[in-house]
Amino acid sequence: MSDYIPKMSTITKDYKTVWNNCLEIIKDNVDEPNFRTWFVPIVPVSLEGSTLYLQLPSHLFYEWLEDNYVNLLKKVIKNELGPDGLLKYTIVVEKNSNPSNSKTMTLPSNNRIAATNPEVKLPIDIYNTPNSQLPDPFIIPGLKKYKIPSNLIESLNFDNYIEGECNRLARAAGWAIAQNPGTTAFNPFFIYSDVGLGKTHLAHAIGLQTKINHPDKTVVYVNSDLFYQQFLQSVKDNCQNDFILFYQSIDVLIIDDIQFIAGTKAATQNAFFHIFNHFHQRKKQIIITADKSPVEISGFEARLLSRFKWGLTADLQIPDLETRIAILQKKMENSGIVFPQEVIDYIALRITSNTRELEGAMIAILAQASLNNKTINIELAKEMIDKYVKSTAKEISIEYIQKVVCDYFNISIEKINSNKRDRDVVQPRQICMFFAKKYTKLPLATIGAYCGDRDHATVLHACRTISNLYETDKRMKSSIDEIEKKMKI
Repeated sequence: MSDYIPKMSTITKDYKTVWNNCLEIIKDNVDEPNFRTWFVPIVPVSLEGSTLYLQLPSHLFYEWLEDNYVNLLKKVIKNELGPDGLLKYTIVVEKNSNPSNSKTMTLPSNNRIAATNPEVKLPIDIYNTPNSQLPDPFIIPGLKKYKIPSNLIESLNFDNYIEGECNRLARAAGWAIAQNPGTTAFNPFFIYSDVGLGKTHLAHAIGLQTKINHPDKTVVYVNSDLFYQQFLQSVKDNCQNDFILFYQSIDVLIIDDIQFIAGTKAATQNAFFHIFNHFHQRKKQIIITADKSPVEISGFEARLLSRFKWGLTADLQIPDLETRIAILQKKMENSGIVFPQEVIDYIALRITSNTRELEGAMIAILAQASLNNKTINIELAKEMIDKYVKSTAKEISIEYIQKVVCDYFNISIEKINSNKRDRDVVQPRQICMFFAKKYTKLPLATIGAYCGDRDHATVLHACRTISNLYETDKRMKSSIDEIEKKMKI
């Protein structure tokens, strides 16, 4: 989205005109389903000076807008109302037959101050910086102050993290880390689980609680894919040392989905190795999440894998029924909405795979009720949940792809991952790479690591080969279509 130039003239528009103008811009930057779900139900209430008041159907809308569209909303409001433009929400908490007598609560747009980091000193390029901008050499030569964004999401805190048998150990360890980061035996803290079971939530919660307990510490959350892209850019710009020094300036590093840098080039893993050693030696805290335990991840150097095991490794399991009900109740409590208990129970009984789908099902029911003015009852829940369960696609992992392909060709996974170059092995291996690139978000290097430690160029060649054969070879096309059908069953 392009930056908007604030309008500095005196505000003469009424609140409806202001919001309609905002909607025109929002519509261009949000896909149609999300626009209809999250923006159409919003009602403009008033315009007081440079503050626009919007009425939301529930607290859930407030959380969703603030978590997903806060930057967009700030830009469009300032575009309409000038640099002093503000946004506040009103939420109906107790409806009345007479709308004027309904009770409401007013909430400001979140500035997310609590998760900010203090200024830290980072190296500058003294050779390419004008003399007038160089720092005082008598203070600390070659350093400048810089505020590093934490990237923490404030809604993903311990208050919203429901404890159960599935996560008790991990939660207790995370809480202990937040009290004394870097000084416990849980360093590194390695959290692993399948998708949607709360790894990222717990990681953010630890970071946020650390900021509450130690506001002077610099806490940073980063996804490993972004870490990898940052490193590639540092190589391109010939500033790898600055990249490493940047991360070494942090007190608590949370790196999510570490499996995405498995199988990357040695230089990337070497950079992370030095960062890891720095943290451990100086009693700084490092928190790592992954979809597998350290012993199950392929593509990492042995020296890194051994270090992952130095601290505590904890897994998150699928929550039981009681915990799933508690998760839903907590989410609804925070959102200011009420579902009948039988509806909550039905959702928890039908959605068993992960917490992300629980919340998705709840939002689907709420959206259907809000947009179509329907009552939330067991009948609506059954209608929506049955559709939701059927439409929820099965997560396709690279391990699952390998299993389906190997079953189809009647060969073992060990052969796929071996160094054999026989045609009856090479082609299934290439098909595995082709589908892994299509159905997973893994980098090419990681896909190669899963398929017998091939490099990214080999993976790219395999994908092109299978794609060309699909277009020109009828037998190959038939095989690919049949394998793909089996994967989606």
